[in-house]
Amino acid sequence: MYSHDEEVTPQLGTRDKTMGVPIKGFFREASKPRYRLSCYIQSRTLRDANKREMFAKHEVERRALRYIIVNSQFSPRQKTEAQLQLTQLPLGSQTTKVKNRCAMGGRGRAVFREFKMGRFPFRMAALAGELPGVKKASW
Repeated sequence: MYSHDEEVTPQLGTRDKTMGVPIKGFFREASKPRYRLSCYIQSRTLRDANKREMFAKHEVERRALRYIIVNSQFSPRQKTEAQLQLTQLPLGSQTTKVKNRCAMGGRGRAVFREFKMGRFPFRMAALAGELPGVKKASW
């Protein structure tokens, strides 16, 4: 058959001829993944990373203040002080500001949490056998 380093000129019908121009690495290119999704870092991905850092920095303080506000053992004055301190924390440190994004492409929708991948990179990695324990369903 053909080796990978050999130049291949496909012999097809008269309409589909390549005019004698060899196609280098024809079979090698067919086995490569078609899309490179992790080429560029998007600004949304960077913003999300900054929000995650800020959340981790203020998480303990925020949880302690929320505990004081909800707990009935504290006086109303202590609760209002805790609410005031909670409002003084940066807005980016809230849990709701953190968005699950694809680690490969930065996509914000259709992201599998367990793998931190969008649906298309997940599919490509699963079909390539790069994800352990994941296989195509058949029944």
